[in-house]
Amino acid sequence: MARYESQPRHVVEARYLGDYNVWLEFNDGRKGVVDLVDELVGETMEPLRDTDRFSKCYIDYGLTSIAWLNGHAFAPQFLPDTLGALT
Repeated sequence: MARYESQPRHVVEARYLGDYNVWLEFNDGRKGVVDLVDELVGETMEPLRDTDRFSKCYIDYGLTSIAWLNGHAFAPQFLPDTLGALT
């Protein structure tokens, strides 16, 4: 079993939608849009305020969450609490 499959909740699909919005699907079936604009605060998150950089998010299976090439990521436990449109 891969490490990410043993995590209680992890991201299985992610799609950039525009601005700072990402559609996410979790292994427990939860799906929805997360708007991360309010989470991009502080000096370390400043690079992601550039929407071109932000748009290049991907699933990091080691972290079981979405991440960016510059090393930024959000904990998978944090993301479901920020979902705006759950299905």
